[in-house]
Amino acid sequence: MSSTTLEPNPSGRRAQSGSQPQAGTPAGQAALPSGRPASPGPGPSFLRVLNSEFIKFRTLLSTLILLGSTMLVMVGFGALAAFSTGQFREQMASDPAAAAQMAAQGGDIAVTAPTSGVVFAQLILGSLGVLLMSSEFTTGMARSTFAAVPKRIPAFVAKFLVVGVVSFALTGVSTLLAGLISVPILDNYDLGLDLASAQSVKLLIVNSLYVAAVATIGMSLGSIIRNSAGGIMSLVGLFFVVPIAFQLIPGEFFEEARKYLPGNTVDALTAVNHVDGSLEAWQAALVLGTWVVVPAVLAMILLKKRDV
Repeated sequence: MSSTTLEPNPSGRRAQSGSQPQAGTPAGQAALPSGRPASPGPGPSFLRVLNSEFIKFRTLLSTLILLGSTMLVMVGFGALAAFSTGQFREQMASDPAAAAQMAAQGGDIAVTAPTSGVVFAQLILGSLGVLLMSSEFTTGMARSTFAAVPKRIPAFVAKFLVVGVVSFALTGVSTLLAGLISVPILDNYDLGLDLASAQSVKLLIVNSLYVAAVATIGMSLGSIIRNSAGGIMSLVGLFFVVPIAFQLIPGEFFEEARKYLPGNTVDALTAVNHVDGSLEAWQAALVLGTWVVVPAVLAMILLKKRDV
């Protein structure tokens, strides 16, 4: 009986050895022949990333609840402000001098009724901006997001655009609805409100831009701090606590510094006439833009440097 000798399969051995990742190569990542890890690639196109972020935004029930709450609050406070303005008009009617003064500026008082709920809208949408970014890290979703978008910056910019555009659109629509409800209420007190006037349109656009800016600042804070509670408290401190503290602390420095806080820029942007000692409209716009850009740039730098 002759014995048969089986030759080893060198090609199989090479294939087997070639399947092993080389030293220094992360698991699951292919290595180049030189031993260097392969590039993760450019990732999906920006439009696909933008569509993905919008899908994540609109499919969260908590997000839809907050958006609905914002609209409800703005419309409700607009109607309440219109009613309060009318009641004040009736009380002033018994005083002829005060009534003449009220009649001289009645339109200016009535025109602010639809935007009276902006202070609450900025708090809700600013907190939403924080949550949309901080929740990526607390839930571990950031690992999946950045695995799909290795460069990370496109994912941040896409979410930034979604938050800003949705906040602007929602505030604008809510202001318009509040105005439509305020018109018949103010008419009962002989206070006219023209929603098509230049001042009404200016208030709608500026306040919508302002709320969008607050929402994007909140998103940047959520990316920097990576903690929902910490980000929301930082946002509240910046827009509500610090202005009050600067107002209570005596000194010219704090009086001057209050002008450059983001929450105090909207008055300068919506003022009919420039008030002495306040910022010009273009200066206020520049200050608000700086508050939006600087945290966003810092967030993107940290997003590239830190691990998820």
